[in-house]
Amino acid sequence: MADRHHSALLAIWISLISNIILTALKIVAGLLLASPVLLADGVHNAGDIIATAAALTSSMVSKKPADDDHPYGHGKAEVVASAFVAIILILAAFWIGIQSIGALFEPPGEENWLALGAAALSLIWKQALYLYTVRVGKSANSKSVLATAYDHLADVYASLAAVIGIGLGLFGDRLDWEWAAYGDPVAGIVVSLLVLKLAYEIGKDSVDILMERNVAAEKLAHYENLLRTEDQVKRIDRVRAREHGHYIIVDIRVGVPHDYTIQQGHDLSKQLKKLIMDFDPDVVEVMIHLNPWEERKLITSE
Repeated sequence: MADRHHSALLAIWISLISNIILTALKIVAGLLLASPVLLADGVHNAGDIIATAAALTSSMVSKKPADDDHPYGHGKAEVVASAFVAIILILAAFWIGIQSIGALFEPPGEENWLALGAAALSLIWKQALYLYTVRVGKSANSKSVLATAYDHLADVYASLAAVIGIGLGLFGDRLDWEWAAYGDPVAGIVVSLLVLKLAYEIGKDSVDILMERNVAAEKLAHYENLLRTEDQVKRIDRVRAREHGHYIIVDIRVGVPHDYTIQQGHDLSKQLKKLIMDFDPDVVEVMIHLNPWEERKLITSE
């Protein structure tokens, strides 16, 4: 768990530093090259710095052990950061959409090859960051890293729109394609919709976890199958599990022979807890309630 948390923190630090460098690069290049699309992309990237900083802070907070005020740990700090990233993406989507729609009613600007190169560099850089962070996020089961990864993906869309828009402007001038001058705002509108979709998915997942939605049915079924392998478990009354950021808390109720002693019940609870935690390393707590079970004999009349 400690190694996974270290990997998650490293991924967020790399993302934060990259966002700072790319934001400065895009804004400076946009101003020097008089490229509105590059400048808008840089302003959008500035929001990513805030989102990544929030993800970094939450990831550090989630590592704190449980205390009297937070007996289940601080894992949901990552989920709060994930929801914050979703809000940043919603604002970015509206920003890109409004800017793109406004550009449709303005004279097209002059494009140049340096602006295209800067946009292409951002596209490649962000794609690499997305692939890296999504792999680390899934491996560490870190909501904040996954939110950062999807934030990078939104930037990939934005940079792709910039590349398409600037590229169409450059080639449109050479080929006398008047319509190509408006390729950038049209691509920007499409990107705004894609970013909005990403924001919805991240936000929905965060709200579901904060509302303590059950984990996937397939995972619950695996837990139940594990419980059935234990002969002392005579009945499965309920199996629930909820994500708490980067870890899972499981709650089970099972029926055991009614004449079991407290010691036997205690030993069985420890055994069931170990069974589930050995199967799923994301589980950090298993709360077990034992219900009395008594075999009923079938009475037949002669």
